[in-house]
Amino acid sequence: MKKTLYPLKFTPIAKQKIWGGNHLRQFYRHDFAMEKIGETWDISAIKDNESEVINGFLAENNLAELVEVYMGDLVGEKVFQRFGEKFPLLVKLIDAQEDLSIQVHPNDQIAAERHQDCGKTEMWYILAATPDASITLGFKEPISKETLAKKLADNTIESCLNRIAVKPGDIFFIPAGMVHSIGKGCLILEIQQASDHTYRLYDYNRLDINGKPRELHTDWALDAIDYERWEAEKITPQCAPNDISNIVDHNCFTTNIMRLTKPQEYNLATIDSFVLISCIQGHVRCDFEDDYITIVDGETVLIPAEMNSLQLIPSVESVLLETYIK
Repeated sequence: MKKTLYPLKFTPIAKQKIWGGNHLRQFYRHDFAMEKIGETWDISAIKDNESEVINGFLAENNLAELVEVYMGDLVGEKVFQRFGEKFPLLVKLIDAQEDLSIQVHPNDQIAAERHQDCGKTEMWYILAATPDASITLGFKEPISKETLAKKLADNTIESCLNRIAVKPGDIFFIPAGMVHSIGKGCLILEIQQASDHTYRLYDYNRLDINGKPRELHTDWALDAIDYERWEAEKITPQCAPNDISNIVDHNCFTTNIMRLTKPQEYNLATIDSFVLISCIQGHVRCDFEDDYITIVDGETVLIPAEMNSLQLIPSVESVLLETYIK
């Protein structure tokens, strides 16, 4: 008899970056040996970066293997028909102790042509930020490809970029084709398409650990930018206690925010998709059948599509993001 699926926790995969720091170790109690941890990939089935289950009878199996075995029971029938054995999303925590490069990600069409892969649309939730923290998102005003190329050539690109001061709780949607960068002092939860294709446009003339400039992808980046969608937008949801509010409603993923102050029955019966629950504040116990798991701040768990309901029990006021594919 097939065992029933259950909420899955995974071991984060740490990534060392030139701009990384130690907050992912300090804030979220990860025991990583490496220094300058820029990212943890918390939910991933990207090749050579497959998240491994740490709870229940599926422990030590990775996410790619589970999709292959459980198919629609895990990800949802419509999701499996659309994506096959490719798990469609990637969840990261990002610690920027220095500015990231100015970059852009390809859309689905460009990524298919260049990489035989999907594009990279994403969203950011600002978990923590220093008083002077900021991000770069879009341009100050409309700009042409030719003008942008000239600014790159004469090293004045920063003059046209849109810099935005940020604070904890700010939310931003970054469609593929929008120029962007995370600034130093930001700790971010990122939800994105399952793609790792990034084109660096500008890197502040910075040198890598070997004393050489990091690779740029200027031509590919200039071609991938959506010049029609140059203006950034901050998302400001109105979420009452024990209610749910939409943040992102896109073909790539849907994300909602929940603020819990008391136990809630969490109904999943109408969602034909896996659901990712990310805890961005607090501590929540999730009861299912005769078992439970806990989710604390910084954790993301995967709820299989075949599950119809959970009981969410916060021990303190807690904030969750739920993400799925429509």
